[in-house]
Amino acid sequence: MLRAMRRLVWLLLLALSLALAQKSGGGAGGRPYAPTPPPMSPGPAPVFPSPAPSYPPYPGPVVVYPGGGGGSLGIVPVLVFLGLAVLTAYLVRGLRQAGGHGPGQYPLEPTASVARLRLALLARPQVQRALRLLAEGADTTSAKGLADLVDEAALLLLKEEPAWRFGDYRVVAGSEEEVLGRFDAWMLEERSKYQETFRHFEGKKQMWEEYQAQVEPGGRYLVVSLILAERRLLPPQSPLTRSRARQALMDLAGSSPFTLLAAYLSWTPEREGEALTEEELLLLYPELAKL
Repeated sequence: MLRAMRRLVWLLLLALSLALAQKSGGGAGGRPYAPTPPPMSPGPAPVFPSPAPSYPPYPGPVVVYPGGGGGSLGIVPVLVFLGLAVLTAYLVRGLRQAGGHGPGQYPLEPTASVARLRLALLARPQVQRALRLLAEGADTTSAKGLADLVDEAALLLLKEEPAWRFGDYRVVAGSEEEVLGRFDAWMLEERSKYQETFRHFEGKKQMWEEYQAQVEPGGRYLVVSLILAERRLLPPQSPLTRSRARQALMDLAGSSPFTLLAAYLSWTPEREGEALTEEELLLLYPELAKL
């Protein structure tokens, strides 16, 4: 028991020290920008000439219902009213089943998915430099620009396949609103792993030039994450292996401006010369599996 407590205290102290000594990190992406059309001022209402009233030359026919009811309308309107009431009840029940996920209700079929691929590879300054240039030059306001960002990032990672050491891949399906909510949560989680020294999000760039690189002798890893929300149902690749990581990159690169909902590229460390130690890597990203 005492040994377990000591181990827990040691892990907490290590986690605190890592949180206080986070490495640099960068990111680029966003959601496609769709400008709202300016409001149109209403024009004058059109005026149409009123038709002249016409009167029949003789009075219309008078319908007399049998049965001596006088002013009674008969049973036809009653049947019409009952039919409308039954139809309304069925429509309300169908809408409740389609929109809810509670007991006895049928959930909507998923129409979109969000995926997150993390790869830990041996750090090289050339790769950090290439990621920074890619993020700086990306068009993060349009669907085409974001799709191109995903394509170029996937290509860069595929070329670095010999340097892959660990990986993790998650896919979640749902409605577009659910998928975008998970996208935002995953993006926030990635940003919490490092000190943000560069960010290019939806056309706005932020840089922290005063940051001093923390070069450590035991550092050797670079973590790159790709998050993509799509109007496609991306297939899972579990358990993740080297070949499945390659296939996951190809699936992400299959995004198009017509299917893309949101995209984000993230990497740490961002500054050249910095790298994560194996202890930092496994503590910051415990979900990673060896490839």
